[in-house]
Amino acid sequence: MPYITVHAAKTNLSQLLARVEAGEEIILARGKQPIAKLVPFEPPKSKRQFGALRGLIKFDESFFDPLPDEELARWE
Repeated sequence: MPYITVHAAKTNLSQLLARVEAGEEIILARGKQPIAKLVPFEPPKSKRQFGALRGLIKFDESFFDPLPDEELARWE
């Protein structure tokens, strides 16, 4: 990852953004001290939608039966 000074970044911002769009990561530095990193933007993952698995998963009635005492003891 190349280090670019803040002054150079201000002067060449459009070129730096083009490089970042191409997938490159760039470190911004004040002198030799790194202060920030330019990385490509990744949109947030979509939120889970309630009921998205409806019809894909099936439970029989025994799923809701109480657990045996031995199993309950393991959870305590």
